[in-house]
Amino acid sequence: MAKQKKAPSNNIASNKKARFDYFIEEEFEAGMVLQGWEVKSMRAGRVQLKESYVQIHRGELYLYGAHLTPLSTTSTHKPVDPIRPRKLLMKKYEIGRLIGQVERAGYTLAPLNLYWSKGLAKLKIGLAKGKKQHDKRASIKDRDWKRDQQRLLKGG
Repeated sequence: MAKQKKAPSNNIASNKKARFDYFIEEEFEAGMVLQGWEVKSMRAGRVQLKESYVQIHRGELYLYGAHLTPLSTTSTHKPVDPIRPRKLLMKKYEIGRLIGQVERAGYTLAPLNLYWSKGLAKLKIGLAKGKKQHDKRASIKDRDWKRDQQRLLKGG
């Protein structure tokens, strides 16, 4: 039998903590303005979204706190900032809608997933409402119960 090749994953990095800390109401896709060394770092999988967040500044969206570790072979001729703010690209009406939700309704914008789409880096942003401590405990309980169910189904 011939070995089947595994399809390459389009996922670059995920922010699992965002789904734990927030109720995600709606998801949006945004492009990113990147430098060449950043794209190479993404292709090498050297990205971390754990402590990142999205903020609105002068009517535009920016990703703060995302850490892209530069490769040693790239960008040796100029200094690089691995956690610089990166501009996000979305349609004007989508940005306007997000601004309205964040300012009026008390929502926040959380980066959820960084992935490749047709050769371009895309960021999935969640319109999120913060969870209280008791909501987080309920999430942990649900996760544990699902894991126990899987064990019971496998064993029985």
